Amino acid sequence: MKKPIRVLIADDHHIVRKGIKVLLATEKDMQVVGEAENGLEAVEKAAALEPDVILMDIVMPEMDGIEATRKITAERPSTRILVLTSFAADDKVFPAVKAGALGYLLKDSTPEQLLEAIRQVSRGEPFLEPSIARKVLQELSNPGAGKQTSDPLTEREMEVLRLIAQGMSNKEIAAKIFVAEWTVRSHVSNILGKLHLASRTQAALYALRAGLASLDDVPTSH
Repeated sequence: MKKPIRVLIADDHHIVRKGIKVLLATEKDMQVVGEAENGLEAVEKAAALEPDVILMDIVMPEMDGIEATRKITAERPSTRILVLTSFAADDKVFPAVKAGALGYLLKDSTPEQLLEAIRQVSRGEPFLEPSIARKVLQELSNPGAGKQTSDPLTEREMEVLRLIAQGMSNKEIAAKIFVAEWTVRSHVSNILGKLHLASRTQAALYALRAGLASLDDVPTSH
């Protein structure tokens, strides 16, 4: 039997943590391993509990969710961070992605969207709902997005980049273009290096902003 996804809930509102905990308790493939009421506690519990996914609020006391995300992804790259917040402003969204968050979801999303987002980021796949992606695209200003790389992408790398933007995992991309999974990993590494990007999420956003993929291609929750 597959191990459940270990989830840590970081939010300064007790009622929010309790509500999410009740929702996740109904899912056989998920297990809430702990709660944190501020960013500092989230960093400490991430180290102690080793969750697979952290649901991270942004505005919290002691340390905000963006700084906590930055610290956790630096110390534990295998832990996936899904930002769950009330804020859709550009100055919150992009710093969270830049800090290493793999997903960004608003608190007015449906329970089904939250469950899908948790499952998707646990597999290492970015989850950005289109409304959020649009906001990020307007203000995206990472180092690689505004300048041409001196080492252009190959045709195959461009194809892989488009599939990343559609939310596909390495395994799914490998099956689609009929190559080994390790070959896809190599392509992804080359893409990030050439475009001076730090993560698959940034690569997906780059592809959208550069017009290599459309938001219509990006899957929403099922």
